[in-house]
Amino acid sequence: MTQMALVIDLNVCVGCHACVTSCKEWNTSGEAGSLTDARPYDDDPSGTFFNRVQTYEAGVFPMTDTIHFPKSCLHCEDPPCVPVCPTGASYKRKSDGIVLVDYDKCIGCKYCAWACPYGARELDEGRKEMTKCTLCADRIDNPALPERDRKPACVLACPTSARIFGDIHDPESDVSRAIRERGGYQLMPEWDTKPSNHYLPRVKTESSCGCGKSGGCGSGASAGAKDESFEARFERGEVDLAALAVHR
Repeated sequence: MTQMALVIDLNVCVGCHACVTSCKEWNTSGEAGSLTDARPYDDDPSGTFFNRVQTYEAGVFPMTDTIHFPKSCLHCEDPPCVPVCPTGASYKRKSDGIVLVDYDKCIGCKYCAWACPYGARELDEGRKEMTKCTLCADRIDNPALPERDRKPACVLACPTSARIFGDIHDPESDVSRAIRERGGYQLMPEWDTKPSNHYLPRVKTESSCGCGKSGGCGSGASAGAKDESFEARFERGEVDLAALAVHR
């Protein structure tokens, strides 16, 4: 059985939100639209998005890191949102495994949102219907588009190619090779939903100051200095603050 999905490389995602804006533009003008922005600029902004990028700061200075984490519907192979829908509006397409919503049947009861452990469902306040990522089903099946454009809008828009699209059940596909060769993982597998979307883990680099360079940017730092505190190395003059500031 075919299972289309996204593989997201956290090493190269720069948090530019190109995927967010392209997703919003395509789906607002496509089969899912129009997506409501009730209060786009107020103190309490509200809007419907199929894809969001969450940004976190990790670590303790100077070994800090910024992590950009895109998240949308994971198109689970055993989606809990489907059986709880009282009208059958939520369903999993047999041809490619994409989880979709039939808007003509949706009554906006939010049962699917309560069942989804990933928070991937949103209620469109204007239409009173539950919405979510469709993997741009109306793009990938559109014969009017050139073959190279039959991909989700977010994949085409990503400037760093952090998003890969394909069939994870095909061992020779780009997504399957990326998962296999780079240790791709599922989000919260303990829920047994078998999410199809995978993430490629960030590769940690060893350094003494957070600059990412082997051995750090400190002048004359010894091989074991990276295990010492920043304060101790600073007092000995082993930290190049100028280089650290430029890097950050």
